[in-house]
Amino acid sequence: MHIDVQVKLLYFGMHNQFVVKLDLNHHFIEELKKMEIGVIFALALLVLAVLAIYNGIKIVPQGMQWTVERLGRYRTTLQPGFNLIIPFIDNVAYRQSMKETVMDIPAQEVITKDNAMVTVDGIVFYQIVNASKAAYEVNDLTKAVTNLAMTNIRSVMGAMDLDELLSKRDEINLQLLRVMDEATDTWGVKVLRVEIKDITPPKDLVDAMARQMKAEREKRALITEAEGERQSEVLRAEGEKRSAILEAEGRKESAYRDAEARERLAEAEAKAVKSVSEAIAQGDAQAINYFVAQKYVEALSDIASAENQKVIMMPLEASQVIGALGGISEIAKSAFDKTN
Repeated sequence: MHIDVQVKLLYFGMHNQFVVKLDLNHHFIEELKKMEIGVIFALALLVLAVLAIYNGIKIVPQGMQWTVERLGRYRTTLQPGFNLIIPFIDNVAYRQSMKETVMDIPAQEVITKDNAMVTVDGIVFYQIVNASKAAYEVNDLTKAVTNLAMTNIRSVMGAMDLDELLSKRDEINLQLLRVMDEATDTWGVKVLRVEIKDITPPKDLVDAMARQMKAEREKRALITEAEGERQSEVLRAEGEKRSAILEAEGRKESAYRDAEARERLAEAEAKAVKSVSEAIAQGDAQAINYFVAQKYVEALSDIASAENQKVIMMPLEASQVIGALGGISEIAKSAFDKTN
């Protein structure tokens, strides 16, 4: 490239200044413009290459999944780590967190089966298991899960009595979990837990429940007291029964002993009668006086022991009694002589 340059030195005497004037021809200016266009084009290509590399390399964080669309249509899901896509054709549409999400359920009023109105709130734990379904099967996932939880709470708790709501929270949680997990399966969501946090009845109903609880406790106290008294009566009756049984057994044993004694006495008397009979058979007349004297003495004993008798009248002479006693002594003496 040939450049013609003309340099002129101009003097301005008045101000003592020298001015250098550079004259460039038209051809040089055209070449310079062409060089500027080439540099700009090269810089544009460089910038475009940098943008292409930037858009083509995607680094997905751990716990995240990104959905990629190609020309507006879903193509693939990027996993955590280093990924490559086609620049300017593929683009990241949704960034889904695969971590477990905790979502509060707003408080709402629920009418129970027995027409009691309570205020209920809860909490839902869920996790996205399919990023593409969560992105394209539902418009607003958080809002959808919230509304689903609220409607199912009204449906489940509205079919139960107030007492069941307050005493069967575990069953309510399990039923809500089963229903919501089935409903969110098409959204690529796994519902892990559903917990009812608070069930707040109206104040007047709380006061009525307090009175009912107090009445129930008093009722249980009275029942317990009655049971104690009944048990005490049973134990007392058992004791009296045992005492009566022991007393009857004592009387039985005593009667048995008395009968045995009478039997021994009868045997002794029979033996005595036999001995006296043998003596009479041998011609001993004194043996008869034994029985007479015995009966005589027993009669006198009965007369003396009578309460309405203060004076004893002897109908016979005392010598006869002495004679009878003498006969008894003679019989006894003869019996002892025979024994010896």
